[in-house]
Amino acid sequence: MIVRATALVWLALVSQAGALELALPQAARLTVERNTGPDSYSAPINPFENGTLETVTIEGDVARSAWKLEAAGLTPLQVLRPLRSQLVAEGYEVVLDCTAPVCGGFDFRFATETLPGPNMYVNIRAYQFITAVQGPLSAPTSVVTVLASTAPTSAYVQIIQAGSSGQSETPIADDQTPLLAAAENDLAGALVNQGHAVLSGLDFGSGTATLGSAGDAALERLAAFLKEQPTVRIALVGHTDSVGGLEPNIALSRSRAVAVRDRLTQNYDIPPAQIEAQGMGYLSPVASNLTAQGREANRRVEVILLSQD
Repeated sequence: MIVRATALVWLALVSQAGALELALPQAARLTVERNTGPDSYSAPINPFENGTLETVTIEGDVARSAWKLEAAGLTPLQVLRPLRSQLVAEGYEVVLDCTAPVCGGFDFRFATETLPGPNMYVNIRAYQFITAVQGPLSAPTSVVTVLASTAPTSAYVQIIQAGSSGQSETPIADDQTPLLAAAENDLAGALVNQGHAVLSGLDFGSGTATLGSAGDAALERLAAFLKEQPTVRIALVGHTDSVGGLEPNIALSRSRAVAVRDRLTQNYDIPPAQIEAQGMGYLSPVASNLTAQGREANRRVEVILLSQD
């Protein structure tokens, strides 16, 4: 079991009814904390479907924290279940409980507020998410969301609570400082603060994965960031417009992501193990495919910050 009666740390969250204490394993290490207030938080209440994510918004103090647990072989459910049980015992109603594919995979993760990597790592293929509320869903008095994700040798937990009252502060964990120092250009800043960014200016032949040199400036910035942060891992994710079938577009988008990875490894000496390459086809648009401008915006390669080894 993850949670043991003799090996717990207590995370105090202030709610309308008083102090809510969630027990985490003693080995859990706080990686980042960010508290704001008064603020608002939009918590998912349904999976990502039909291009949208249904949320409930609550105003008040918002407390965000991420934790890392060094343990091999865990599943997201093993990490999340004790926390879910504690919330239910405190009178919270779980209104959303979904795993990666059911939640909506990439789309759900990037439509949901997530603390930036490497302090919070989200494995797109292995995460679980819950939203728990006190009070009626139409006007909750307190909302807590928990996101648990696992890697081969570690697990990460993000906890966000909103709706409390009182003073708030905005501390930043010490081990986020090196990454913040890297945010000297827009690309690095977006990766640090948002966890993902679009590689602008990439030049691919129509319907091909042949990469020209027009986007070299963006690749140079990304390569510089990766060299400054050699323990960081990223995923390159290709996207297309909606012209053509799904399977060919997924294959094309992945080939384009692979082409970018190859350029980074061959021209900039970035270790291949530092970069994954995936393709989403037309499944994650950022604009309407009904216009030429929208289709152009949808044809892109994004870089996603995964973790810090």
